Amino acid sequence: MDEKEQAGNNHRRKVLAASVFSVIAVIGLIAVYFYIQYKNTHIATDDAFIDGHIHTIASKIPGTVKNVSVTDNQFIRKGDLLVGIDVIDYDVKVKEAASAANVERSKLAEAQTRIDAARRQFSELHYRLRAAKANLDVQVANLRQAELDIKRAENLFKKETISKERYEKTKTGYDVNVAQVKAAEDQVKQIEASLKTQEAIIRQVESALQSQASSVKQKEAALQTAELNRDYTSIYAPSDGYITKKSVEIGNQIQPGQPLMAVVPLHDEIWVTANYKETQLAKVKPGQGVEIKVDTYPGKKFKGTVNSIMAGTGAAFSLFPPENATGNYVKVVQRIPVKIVLDTGADPDHILRVGMSVEPTILINK
Repeated sequence: MDEKEQAGNNHRRKVLAASVFSVIAVIGLIAVYFYIQYKNTHIATDDAFIDGHIHTIASKIPGTVKNVSVTDNQFIRKGDLLVGIDVIDYDVKVKEAASAANVERSKLAEAQTRIDAARRQFSELHYRLRAAKANLDVQVANLRQAELDIKRAENLFKKETISKERYEKTKTGYDVNVAQVKAAEDQVKQIEASLKTQEAIIRQVESALQSQASSVKQKEAALQTAELNRDYTSIYAPSDGYITKKSVEIGNQIQPGQPLMAVVPLHDEIWVTANYKETQLAKVKPGQGVEIKVDTYPGKKFKGTVNSIMAGTGAAFSLFPPENATGNYVKVVQRIPVKIVLDTGADPDHILRVGMSVEPTILINK
């Protein structure tokens, strides 16, 4: 091969290499462009997990566990009996409280009877007072007539028109009328004094009645508390779900607030909590669509929707939030939790459980 042919071959190789390099560069630029476009419209993170309601079951009263009706990981319905506490002691307390309440109710009835009697007597005294005043008016009228009669008799006696005997009878009638007026006045005063005394008695009995009514309410409240505590001996499921973290057995002595188990609803009551970097959330808004991959089910995609974005970063609500004003400051990209709700209902073939790792991708243009 001569030098010209060799030079031509080298030139062709260079041109081919340059062409291939150019094509690769163009393909690379196109791939980078589409990758950037994809990253701008598909906001993804692997710092995400399935979240949901966890109902911690605890007793409101102390006692001895008599029966446990569920086992670990069992599915239960809302209202199902979970735990039963020995009810004997609480039955006794209910009976004691009911007996005490009945005693106070009897006392209240007696006090009511006393006040009714006192009011009736007060009314009778009012009637007697009106009758006494009417009698006093009659006696005063008789006295006025007697005064006229005695004056007339005195004039006639001086003129010797009437006998001394008749004059003395008129005088005696006058004296009797004076005495009757005095007696009627005394009777009115006596009844008025009795009315005042009776009013004081009524006020006293009313005060005792109010005090007794308060005692009845107190005993009835104690009875209601005893009945509630007896009802609390049966602990029921607050919702549908699965039993987890069961730590109670028959015969255990339990205290109020002691965790016994947890009920975790899975169907239609779970969501995704995704901790996105703060630099990823500029275009994220509620209502945007989300594609969700679950580590447990490779190849399966779930659909969801952005529900809300937390009002602060996770660090801001931690037990010990950072204090950047002290010590050396190092800037760290913060993460903000985003709540994503699932669009589809329960899938019996792909059950999502609380705490599962997921990879949500928010679709900005959807």
